[in-house]
Amino acid sequence: MPLFCFNTVADYLEAARQMADTGRPTLARLLAEEAAERIPDPAEAARILHEFPAPSLRQENQP
Repeated sequence: MPLFCFNTVADYLEAARQMADTGRPTLARLLAEEAAERIPDPAEAARILHEFPAPSLRQENQP
């Protein structure tokens, strides 16, 4: 597996798509969430999260 360098939203999204394509939906979701946090437009962030529907495992999202 190649090393990833995450400098832009596009880097996170590319990695998320690769993880989704290789059957790793949870990792794809985590990468998508990171990408969405870096987007200033809430509608675009929501679109990104909608593309990766796996449940979130982030601690701040837990009750």
